[in-house]
Amino acid sequence: MSLIRINPADNVAVDTETGHKQALCDISSGESVIKYGFCIGKATCDIKKGERVHTNNLKTALHQREEYSYEPVKISEDKREPVMIEAYVRKDGSVGIRNEIWIIPTVGCVNGIAKRLTELTGAHVFTHPYGCSQLGGDHATTQKILRGLVMHPNAAGVLVLGLGCENNNIAEFKKVLGETDPERVKFLNAQDFEDDIAEGIRLIGELKEYADSFKRQPVPISKLKIGLKCGGSDGFSGITANPLIGRLSDRVISMGGTCVLTEVPEMFGAETILMNRCVSREVFDRTVSLINNFKDYFVNHGQEIYENPSPGNKAGGISTLEEKSLGCTQKGGTSAVTDVLNYGDIAQKSGLNLLNGPGNDIVAVTNLTACGCQMVLFSTGRGTPLGAPVPTVKVATNSGLFSHKRPWIDFNAGGIINGENLDDSFFDYVVKVANGEETANERNGYREIAIFKDGVTL
Repeated sequence: MSLIRINPADNVAVDTETGHKQALCDISSGESVIKYGFCIGKATCDIKKGERVHTNNLKTALHQREEYSYEPVKISEDKREPVMIEAYVRKDGSVGIRNEIWIIPTVGCVNGIAKRLTELTGAHVFTHPYGCSQLGGDHATTQKILRGLVMHPNAAGVLVLGLGCENNNIAEFKKVLGETDPERVKFLNAQDFEDDIAEGIRLIGELKEYADSFKRQPVPISKLKIGLKCGGSDGFSGITANPLIGRLSDRVISMGGTCVLTEVPEMFGAETILMNRCVSREVFDRTVSLINNFKDYFVNHGQEIYENPSPGNKAGGISTLEEKSLGCTQKGGTSAVTDVLNYGDIAQKSGLNLLNGPGNDIVAVTNLTACGCQMVLFSTGRGTPLGAPVPTVKVATNSGLFSHKRPWIDFNAGGIINGENLDDSFFDYVVKVANGEETANERNGYREIAIFKDGVTL
């Protein structure tokens, strides 16, 4: 059996076959268990050297809302000449890496019509159950997410499909959208037409003609906004795929690009690492609010903040939320945190952005898409077919998963366990995706959305 000790300060190591932890020395009951150089919880009993360390003898050390102090660390300002990609430049200067037609329903009542139009035209539709009977913040949240999808540069043309009587009717939604290009965004109220299908086909035909006017052209990679996500994590996630994604994130940011890290509950236990990389006290203060407000959300619903990891995570060797978070946040590399975004905001600043939102996979990839990310890098150790509306690059944390679920997976990070350096090949692959190479979720047609909900439905 081969073991990996990640940090010299660690008192556990990872079994390279199973991803589970083994004690490197005797650990007394109540003593901190150290992995990645940080505490991942407290021993619940005496643990002997060589014993497996998992949920049976380890518990979280997390607390509720905490006080934090700003202790900024020096961030290397490595600047590189941007690599060029081939992409579509929109009229407003935004850049898309796909040239698609999207149908965005304003309300769940028209999902059936939207699906029928997709079957007849080949346009992509992203159905959801909301847009009516929502009160307060939930209604505004739905509108913000749908706005982000309508404005997304991967869509050359968008049909906004409404019913006519919903809260989020087209007239109200236009107030949120603001001014739109009439060639790029068309609107259809289904109640207004005797044959709504025929009218939808006609409008999508116009959008396709408009989309055909765009051709790929060279643009710097600094125009990319890349979403960072993990799902179905295992004990290898923080050793292989997540650090690999983190190094790519640093590389893209060094060329002027933007990367977005979300899954706020999976920052709990690793949040100070991010806080101390904030470019200013103002960004630090917003990061503190991001963390504590999400903890309050748990508490206000009567839930413990550490009700994570999932059963699959535990089966893969992850024992506590701190351990999961310390692996998860490695997707953000070592770059400075330049901005903190609310749920539904669109990323505006280059560098590493923190995006408010839950860890739920489908909600998170929707959130990343709506904030303007043209692709999502998604590490997984257990495997998942889930796809965002944008190319979703699945990175396997281990070679066994890569071999077992090839139709789901795009890149194998498992070789890192054996000392392989995959940084250049992964970067090259991401550039290929930006240039048009299809990801597994695109080939499979696995693209969907989910919108966060926290209130009353009428």
